[in-house]
Amino acid sequence: MAPRSFRPTGPYDLARQSEFFGGWPALDEDGAIVVAFPIEGWQGSAAVVVRQDSPEALSLDVFGAAAGQADQAVAQVLATLSLDVNADTWPDVGRSDEQIGKLQAKYGFLRPVLFCSPYESAAHFIIGHRISMKQGRAIRARMAEELGTKIDVQGETFAAFPDPSTLLTFSEFQGLNSTKIERLHGVAEAALAGTLDRSYLRQLPAEDAMRMIMKIDGIGPFFASGIVNRGAGLVDDVTDDDLTKYAVRVAYGLAERPDQAEVLRIAEKWRPYRMWAVVLLHVWLRREVGLPRRGR
Repeated sequence: MAPRSFRPTGPYDLARQSEFFGGWPALDEDGAIVVAFPIEGWQGSAAVVVRQDSPEALSLDVFGAAAGQADQAVAQVLATLSLDVNADTWPDVGRSDEQIGKLQAKYGFLRPVLFCSPYESAAHFIIGHRISMKQGRAIRARMAEELGTKIDVQGETFAAFPDPSTLLTFSEFQGLNSTKIERLHGVAEAALAGTLDRSYLRQLPAEDAMRMIMKIDGIGPFFASGIVNRGAGLVDDVTDDDLTKYAVRVAYGLAERPDQAEVLRIAEKWRPYRMWAVVLLHVWLRREVGLPRRGR
């Protein structure tokens, strides 16, 4: 199957995206990345090689997908990379808001990178609860290697995270206690029922999507917000969390920590990419400022 060509709207730099949100294995010295994942609909898995051929063009080469699933695999990767959004007016936000404009220039118009599906996002939060990020990544990698589909890409093998049906088949796994396994089974059942479908969640208001997700055992407001914003990938939402409030306070020189109403007032200039602006603020905070101390 020949690679698919894709022209991003708005500025896009795959190498910069990989630098800040990476974790993807590289295929070659040209900066091509490999994204392996179960395809939503859960009839198979795929690995997609994404390469930036020029500032205006990318190519996507699909491996392992069953007949008729390549288009879905490409669409899923484009959503994961926030390339399914028309970003022509993303630079206009920076012209309207000087602080966001500075961050766009500093980070090369960085846009969010999502989990490959809300299902994988939900599994990530369950697995990572009360352990370090490094431990969580290691467990997910082992689950992919031991339980996921293996896909050959030009002589190299890449493993996708196990699909929901496979996740329901195991009752023990090193590093996961019985409670986490039961909750992962609940995540798998919700995915199979369509509750964690990306297109479905994107059609709902954020509050409704979160209420729906919180019906899954072990998913509270914090995890639900992460699944909606990092899994489904709402573009014009503003999270109600302490880190965002602190970032806004520092970036805009506010004397006190703003409440959500003040954050939303400031964020009006960020429309229709408010979540993208929030991500930029978080990146800047973590890299340049540092996380807040308690009480700030």
